[in-house]
Amino acid sequence: MESTSAGELVKVATAGPLLDAIVFDTPSAHKAVVALIDRSRGPVLRTVNVNTLSERTEAGPDDRALLQLIRRTPPPAHLSARGAAGVGRGQDAHSRGASHRPTGK
Repeated sequence: MESTSAGELVKVATAGPLLDAIVFDTPSAHKAVVALIDRSRGPVLRTVNVNTLSERTEAGPDDRALLQLIRRTPPPAHLSARGAAGVGRGQDAHSRGASHRPTGK
């Protein structure tokens, strides 16, 4: 596939059969996080190489469970630019609180 975006229906090539999946996130040009059904664990998120993905057009029987997993997973936080708004620790110089100040007895 040329490019992937969140929510796309894809098939993941594994050592075994092709697995139906839904793209959750694309953290880089070479990686994608997909929701898929693991036989032993149920719906899970996995990081895969984008070269293992192929497009699919029709919804599969497990798509409802995959969408529920995506819906209850918090959105990814990408801090691509320094100082970008989002979840984090704040400014680098202020990583801890002020220490105790003596009273001068």
